[in-house]
Amino acid sequence: MDEALREGVIAIAHEAADAILAVYAGAFEVEHKADASPVTAADLAAHHRIVDGLRALTPDVPVLSEECADDVPTAQRHGWSRYWLVDPLDGTREFVKRNGEFTVNIALVESGVATFGVIQQPVTGALWHGAPGSGAWLREGRSERAIAVRRPAVAPLRVAASRSHRDPRTSALMAHIGNTEAVGLGSSLKFCRLAEGRMDVYPRFGPTSEWDTAAGQAILEGAGGLVLDPQGRPFRYNQRDTLLNGDFIALGDPDLPWRSWLAA
Repeated sequence: MDEALREGVIAIAHEAADAILAVYAGAFEVEHKADASPVTAADLAAHHRIVDGLRALTPDVPVLSEECADDVPTAQRHGWSRYWLVDPLDGTREFVKRNGEFTVNIALVESGVATFGVIQQPVTGALWHGAPGSGAWLREGRSERAIAVRRPAVAPLRVAASRSHRDPRTSALMAHIGNTEAVGLGSSLKFCRLAEGRMDVYPRFGPTSEWDTAAGQAILEGAGGLVLDPQGRPFRYNQRDTLLNGDFIALGDPDLPWRSWLAA
C-alpha cells in the first residue's frame, strides 16, 4: 500500500468521524430502512464524506458503500476487480444507544480479497489500519504502534460476543470450546481487539453484510489472524449475488483447534 494512498484514506476516515460526532453531539432522529436496520443523519453525512473523498483520491476505483449499495447492479459490481467497500457508520444501534462502540470502516477489495483496511472509532479517536502480509497498526493521536494477535492463545479464551446480536449457536460454540471468557463489544471493534491480542475468537452466526467485515478482516489478517467460513475457507467478497455474509469465525491465533469447533 502506497504511503500517500494509505494516509489519504486515513484522513478521509477522520473526516467521516468528525461528521459523525457533529450529529452525535446533539439530538438526532432515527429512521429505518426496508430491512428494519436503523439509519441516522450521521450515517449519511459520513457516507458523503467518504464517497466524495475516495472518488477524489482514486477516481478510477469504484466505491461501494452501505448507503448506496442498492443503486449498484449486481452485474456491474461483479465486473469490478478492485473497489472500495465502505460502512460509513458500523454499529448504528450502538450510536443510537450512545455507548461509543461504533466505527467507520473502509476496505480495499482486490479480486475478492480484502487487501487493506481502516477502522476509525470516532468517540475515542483510535484508528486501526492494516493489510495481510504487511502488518497492522493502532494509531492514537500522533503515536502509532504495531499490533499483533495473541499467539499462542491460552485459556481462558476471550470470545467476542456481540452486544446486539448474541444467539444460541454462539453460546453453544463457547460451551464446546470450554474455558472461555465472554466479552461484549459492538461493531467492527471486535476485529480490532482480536488484532491487538485483547480477544481470541469472534464467532458470528447470523446476518452481517460484506461492508461490516472487510476492513476488520484486512486488519486482523495483517496482525496474524484469520477469518474463515464454516468450511474453513478464507472469507471472500463480491463473489455472490447477495451482499450478505454467511457465518464465519475470526481467530487471533490460527493454531487454535478451529476445525474441531466448526465440525461440532
